[in-house]
Amino acid sequence: MLNHSCVCPDALDRCDRCDLLLDFPGLHLVSVTQAPSGLVLEVESCVPVQGCPGCGVIATGHGRVVVEVIDAPWAGRPVRVRWRKRRWICHEDVCAVVSFVEQDPEVCAPRALLSTRAIRWSIGQLRREGATIQGLARQLGTTWNTLWTQVRPVLATAADDPVRFENVQVLGVDEHIWHHRDPRRRGPKELTGMVDLTRGPHPTARLLDLVPGRSGKAYRDWLDERGEGFRKRVEIATLDPFQGYKNAIDDQLEDATCVLDAFHIVKLAGAAVDDVRRRIQQETLGHRGRKGDPLYGIRHVLRAGRERLTSRQQTRLEAAFTAHPDHIAVEVAYRCAQDLRDVFHQPTPARGRQLAEKLIASLTTCPIPEIARLGKTLRRWKTAFLAYFDTDGASNGGTEAINGIIELGRRIVRGFRNFEHYRLRMLLITGGLDASPHTQL
Repeated sequence: MLNHSCVCPDALDRCDRCDLLLDFPGLHLVSVTQAPSGLVLEVESCVPVQGCPGCGVIATGHGRVVVEVIDAPWAGRPVRVRWRKRRWICHEDVCAVVSFVEQDPEVCAPRALLSTRAIRWSIGQLRREGATIQGLARQLGTTWNTLWTQVRPVLATAADDPVRFENVQVLGVDEHIWHHRDPRRRGPKELTGMVDLTRGPHPTARLLDLVPGRSGKAYRDWLDERGEGFRKRVEIATLDPFQGYKNAIDDQLEDATCVLDAFHIVKLAGAAVDDVRRRIQQETLGHRGRKGDPLYGIRHVLRAGRERLTSRQQTRLEAAFTAHPDHIAVEVAYRCAQDLRDVFHQPTPARGRQLAEKLIASLTTCPIPEIARLGKTLRRWKTAFLAYFDTDGASNGGTEAINGIIELGRRIVRGFRNFEHYRLRMLLITGGLDASPHTQL
């Protein structure tokens, strides 16, 4: 038999293969029937004796009680498990326990509506298969509320597990919008997300938490709640060019190296080129870019790296730059942006740092106001900018990838109304929590 301690006589003619398909150790499959709601599996245990949970004295059997729970679907059909639990009576006068029913956490928790296997299956579908609560409830033959009330406590327990925050050495932060409704009805639109970027046994990036608000205070309070031990272990803190997060890092992570994300540095340079192009367009033609305008025709080419340009694209750029004397400002801005981009593609970090320092010193003196403003921004973030070359290229790219997964999950569900529901679901799909050890609680 599947259960080696089984004491059922052979005369009962139990089928080992049926018990193996059932996969509930200690339980035998008595019968299988087809009901309108799906398959109904009737099971029972073979425990001959049972000690009282109050005093430990061997109890006396007193019949059985049938409990029905929802199990994981089988062969595309919903499944109900009817467990014929044994009832026991304790005859000890001094024991407070009069009668009790057998329990098995591997099958289901006491008074649970779903079996442990159904909860584990549902969480796996939510995490890896992009499923929705409504879709899983339909497969289980139950309702949205029934399924979520059974899954939510497991996810909440996993989210409260302090083990999630151990061994975080590289910490990223970013913001995103979780809803587009009136904040007076649904709360703040902006959330701050903290991401573990440490390379280790877990995925390269995993979401640690989401807190309401996009401010340095939101990030500072979260870091303060983590405790001194967590903050001491963080060696590198990556971020976008937002001063609020920078202030929180300086306040709470004094020993960590603050690194400005390389992607956003290049993005700032590209935005400066676009600003110059639009200004020159208005000054030379007196209107926004239109089809046939030289600068409007190269707006996408200006965003590409110069080493990737084809000969045709190079010819288009040259023609646009020479079409009007004032277009020289666009050409200069483009070359400055490309020089800034090149600092991240040098053969050695020392060479990249050298070019970066040279650009920080020279861009502020550029006569083009947009480029001079870019230089001032880089000078203000100089320490965090140059730290990129001292940390083996640490970046906030993993945080942006987590944001992409969050956006995908939100589109699949077509929006969320409850923040705590949103937080638990996003922590699950982004690898921020492992619910497997908690499915039997």
